[in-house]
Amino acid sequence: MPAAEIRVTYRLETAGDPEATAAKIASDQSTGTFTELPGETAAVRARCAARVVGLTPLEPLATPSIPDVGGRGPYKRADAVIAYPLEAIGTDVAALMTIAIGGVYATKGLTGIRVMDIDLPDAWRCHPGPQFGIAGSRRLTGVESGPIIASIIKPSLGLLPEETAEVVRTLCEAGVDFIKDDEKLMSPGYSPLEARVAAIMPVILDHEQKTGRKVMYAFGISSADPDLMLRNHDLVLDAGGNAAVVNINSIGHGGMTFLRRRSALCLHAHRNGWDILTRHPGLGMEFRPYQKIWRLLGIDQLQINGIRAKYWEPDESFVRSFHDCMTPIFSEADRPLPVVCSGQWGGQAVETFERTGRTLDLMYLGGGGIHGHPMGPAAGVAATRQAWDAAAAGISLEQQAQAHPELAAAIARFG
Repeated sequence: MPAAEIRVTYRLETAGDPEATAAKIASDQSTGTFTELPGETAAVRARCAARVVGLTPLEPLATPSIPDVGGRGPYKRADAVIAYPLEAIGTDVAALMTIAIGGVYATKGLTGIRVMDIDLPDAWRCHPGPQFGIAGSRRLTGVESGPIIASIIKPSLGLLPEETAEVVRTLCEAGVDFIKDDEKLMSPGYSPLEARVAAIMPVILDHEQKTGRKVMYAFGISSADPDLMLRNHDLVLDAGGNAAVVNINSIGHGGMTFLRRRSALCLHAHRNGWDILTRHPGLGMEFRPYQKIWRLLGIDQLQINGIRAKYWEPDESFVRSFHDCMTPIFSEADRPLPVVCSGQWGGQAVETFERTGRTLDLMYLGGGGIHGHPMGPAAGVAATRQAWDAAAAGISLEQQAQAHPELAAAIARFG
């Protein structure tokens, strides 16, 4: 790919001609409009005009993704690659989102359009990327190898700060490596962030004094006000904390840029709201381009659901998401730690291991699968570790459960 251009792959759907539609998008999103312009000279086009550099026809559809009143199929589809001159977009995320993504959805004549990928030139190395990523997450948790076993505060909402601290104490004693606030928990009236930090951090630090292990706790610091979010960040940092939960779609690209530039915490990204962009297969955006932007802006850990998740996302989508996270953009240092989550209890460990390339570079996050274990949270953590030991050893959960009552009880309860 030429160093001076950004290439975006779109999946187009139209009752018309996909090639003509792609050319229209390239024109409308760069130098052209609905009519010829005297100012659109050859020099202007050479400097800033986008162009179609690839078109791959796909199977047509009988029914349009967007209702087409009075229209008639078949609805033709194609993957179109459009190259935008770097000169026209630069390295600003807002410019990229405006020119190459946001505007295309308004194109007339489309019955479907989905952003499939973005290929960025070396000039985009200017973005900071993860501060900690995979290696830093391992260093901060003290987990040199194997999955980082994590849990989330349950109930997600409703616990008072001192009640939350008792749950944290139980999880620390159970041997978990990482604990997080639920993404819905930021600073509600019944549990202000300041009070929660004051109740939880002494538990974390006391456990560290006793055991030499500092459990990573990620506090919810998200706010639409960047200054308040930074104050939240400093509150956690000053108390001895080392991680934060950030609701990336809620704070936006600008909020993330502001926070990452000043952050000393490991930033655990929750992508709630991504489903709006992707759940309809004929519209929106694939996870691949979506996660590239957030990685470059500086997230360290990224939740991506998991096998047999409790939400809508199919297993195949999770597997693609995992591999997307583990694929470098410019270098291996820009990879975030993939966080496998949503209804995980250990029973998915073997399949997760096999389908993600037999890697242990991940965080395995269990909520109800740990708290809801019939023998208690300590057994929930043990069962999860036993399941991952089985995966790494290449044996079945049933074989492993024969000598491990915690895993046997988890299979009986959740399996």
